[in-house]
Amino acid sequence: MKLFFIFLSAILVNNFVLSKFLGICPFLGVSKKISSASGMSMAVIFVMVLSSIITWFLNLLLVKMGLEFLTTIVFILVIATLVQFIEFYIKKVSPNLYEALGIYLPLITTNCAILGLALINVMNKYTLMETIINSLGAGFGFGMALIIFSAIRERMDYYDVPEPFKGTAIALITAGLLSMAFMGFSGLIKI
Repeated sequence: MKLFFIFLSAILVNNFVLSKFLGICPFLGVSKKISSASGMSMAVIFVMVLSSIITWFLNLLLVKMGLEFLTTIVFILVIATLVQFIEFYIKKVSPNLYEALGIYLPLITTNCAILGLALINVMNKYTLMETIINSLGAGFGFGMALIIFSAIRERMDYYDVPEPFKGTAIALITAGLLSMAFMGFSGLIKI
């Protein structure tokens, strides 16, 4: 039951984009089309889960060796390596998706949501299974927020938005309203 609550909490209550405001750069940059948003979501889920598993084991090693002060540097290196592999894979398998994601794919490396997740897993002293579940939930929550936001942004193209609000301004207003909607989940579960 605890694993279910961790998963649900990571998706709704502790959503990295809409509650913790981490990962805003790819959230705003890739959310113009649902196709690129779903591709980015899959890439982020994969990196979140795999990097969390690897960093969980590396954290055990760092603690055992008394090198906890290297945690952030080691975690960033792991994330950067994983993103490079994903970038090569997407470029080979789906060149259209690679072009659609553009500069935002390498930005997963500096995506604070992924590093934040790895550090939160360590800080909460999650077991390996709890780390995996939390990572899956965080990835699905990130993807859900990204896809919902991209669907709204696609529909906004059909509406007559006043000139001062076009572009980034309406995107930020929409993101703020979506974030406020997710605040309704804040009393649901806290883990």
